[in-house]
Amino acid sequence: MFVRKKPNKSGLVSVQVIDKSQGKYKVLKTIGSSKDPLEIERLVNEGKSYAQKQMGLQEIDFTDHKKIFTDVLSSISSHKLVGVQYVLGRIFDDVGFGQINEELFKDLVLYRLVYPKSKLKTTEYLYRYEQKAYSEDDIYRFMDKLHSRYKEQVQKISFDHTLQVLDGGIHAVFYDVTTIYFEIEKEDDIRKPGFSK
Repeated sequence: MFVRKKPNKSGLVSVQVIDKSQGKYKVLKTIGSSKDPLEIERLVNEGKSYAQKQMGLQEIDFTDHKKIFTDVLSSISSHKLVGVQYVLGRIFDDVGFGQINEELFKDLVLYRLVYPKSKLKTTEYLYRYEQKAYSEDDIYRFMDKLHSRYKEQVQKISFDHTLQVLDGGIHAVFYDVTTIYFEIEKEDDIRKPGFSK
């Protein structure tokens, strides 16, 4: 759909809204005619407005940027983080952790990677972005369950996957000691008193 200015033999210019479908032009509406360039421009604008209404289009005025940003931000009622399940969830399953059929386990692992915060903050994050309502107590109870029921299975899955990635040979093992420290009162050949690590 478009607006056409059609010159007539009388010297007037007709402003029409045209629809082109199936290769044929059809006049939907004649907005008006005039010789005056300002009047013709007004008719063209009226024709464009008519065409937009017919197509259900709404034009955004980009001249007031601050108002546009305010309107867009105020119109957002909620948002959802996407991609975690598609990317990290796929890796989680490829490693083999999907064998543990516990939704909370997967959520804790994935969101610990994306948003490494406390258990309380993790529950808030999961509720806000995934609409999953876990309490802090749910997480603590699951940690006990993980230790008593799944600890050896998680270790075996991790070990088997590491062997597969390293073509069957493990030569060095690294572990995280950011929250662990060692103390000694008497110095020996390996250990010395003082600041840990």
